[in-house]
Amino acid sequence: MSLLAVQGGATGTGTVTLLAPITNTNQTLTLPDATDTVAGIAATQTLTNKSIVATQLTGTIAAARLPAGSVLQVVNATRSGVSVTTSSTSDVSFGATASITPTSSSSKIYVIASGAAYLATGTNTEYAIAVQRNGATIPTAGNDGLTSIYGTGDLASSYVITILDAPATTSVTTYLVVAHRVNPGTCTLGNGVRATQLNQITLMEIAA
Repeated sequence: MSLLAVQGGATGTGTVTLLAPITNTNQTLTLPDATDTVAGIAATQTLTNKSIVATQLTGTIAAARLPAGSVLQVVNATRSGVSVTTSSTSDVSFGATASITPTSSSSKIYVIASGAAYLATGTNTEYAIAVQRNGATIPTAGNDGLTSIYGTGDLASSYVITILDAPATTSVTTYLVVAHRVNPGTCTLGNGVRATQLNQITLMEIAA
């Protein structure tokens, strides 16, 4: 028969009391056959070599605990029915607009902008389509655009722009699809042949 020995601490003056529960039935507390330290329910301790069944987990994992490359949040916006007649070399609002508030200043924002574009009554005209972040064109304020449409007369086209941006902020950040004239000419720039096709922009915060 194994024996149970209770040994006092080598130092210290306190008393440890083993308190039995209030019960009317016989209970058995089985100790492990190992040299170990008992973990307390209310104590702050680090468990090692333990596993927890996933179905027993509740709550939300903090974004800061997720590994690099994790998608922390997704924002999507759409816009249709846009038709702009202009000959300006300044940016005009053309596609969709969306705002996102990064949870960390080190996060990257993956921008995906897509849609249909249509040049009407243009003569040797080229328009650049780009994405602005808080009013400045990405990747630089002087960039002519990330994609363009060019032609004479009626011309239907489409665009897809993808950017991995680093806004370095935790403030609200707004991304907007814009267009401006590169070569001379006046034309109508619309979302598709009938200016009704859907344009959209998706923003994904990526953990760094």
